[in-house]
Amino acid sequence: MDALTPPPSPSIPLVDLRAGGPPAHVRLDPARARALRDDCVAFFPRGVGLVIPACDGLTRRWLGRSASPYVDEIAAMAETLGISGVWVLNGSYQWACTAIAREEGGAPWLARTLDWPFPGLGRRVTVARLAGPAGAFFSVTWPGFAGVLTGMAPGRFAACINQAPMRRRTLHPWLRLWDMTANAAAAWPVRHMPPDHLLRHAFETCGDFVAARDLLADTPVSRPVIYTLAGTAPGARCVIERTEEGAVVRGDDTTAGNDWWPPRPAWEARMPAHEMLSRSFDDAAAMSKVRQEQIAAFDGDVSRSFDWVLPPILNPYTRISVAMSPAAGLLRVLGWEADGPGLPRPVTAVREVTADAA
Repeated sequence: MDALTPPPSPSIPLVDLRAGGPPAHVRLDPARARALRDDCVAFFPRGVGLVIPACDGLTRRWLGRSASPYVDEIAAMAETLGISGVWVLNGSYQWACTAIAREEGGAPWLARTLDWPFPGLGRRVTVARLAGPAGAFFSVTWPGFAGVLTGMAPGRFAACINQAPMRRRTLHPWLRLWDMTANAAAAWPVRHMPPDHLLRHAFETCGDFVAARDLLADTPVSRPVIYTLAGTAPGARCVIERTEEGAVVRGDDTTAGNDWWPPRPAWEARMPAHEMLSRSFDDAAAMSKVRQEQIAAFDGDVSRSFDWVLPPILNPYTRISVAMSPAAGLLRVLGWEADGPGLPRPVTAVREVTADAA
């Protein structure tokens, strides 16, 4: 290779977990799982790592009391790796994300970015092939993670999760941490299924778009969430805005940020951690709205490139971008990381997975 030629970008792995599920993932690649945990812990200030075991214990108790059918899998992964942080990763929640379900070539496509402050998620992203009673599906995931945040079931549907807005009891930016603490305390006695576990359950059990839409809209969840869903037939797309026991289903404007649309009183759109003590309530709503408007206005094809991943959709916490079509049985993924201050850059080659991938 010429000295001036940059090395090729790493490929995103594709792993077949139909026989063993996520626990088989960490057995296949424990080094990748441990490195991801170390990257995530490194995000926090020095000394926080000392309390990770205690946080693991709290998260384990919370998930153990929930309606999740996957708690034993998380316990098995934690035991296999023998490190703290596995439970915390499975109880944490991405801060932002932008998504759209749109028609291209006569069929629905779903495109999304996932924004999470933890470094390493873009470099260590994996496409896993999983299966349930309704058939096989692909999950864009990481070793050690049990839920599904982004997935595609060929011939059935594709779906992703955005974090919902935050309940606010106050309006001052400095009191956001108080509201977060109050929301966490309110979630402690809730015994419903976590949203990412419910989405995995939908992929395992739902035979089509309608069944998935009804399950995601009707099943209580442990905390608010926004689902974006695309099927195989023209018009089969929607956004499901969920509180713990309620739902609003939008079939017209199928873009999603991190706010209800239209916004609702006493709920605040999510914002990046480094701006939590400075941005106003209105700033948060505007940040989510402008991302939705930008992806809705994109005049290219999300099925062909990731040219739509531009600021403000692209932000310091963007870790993956995905475009997928259940009708075509096609999934495309790209990993992103920031090497320092500023915006992330692609750190992987585009991974294209088809329905017949082995």
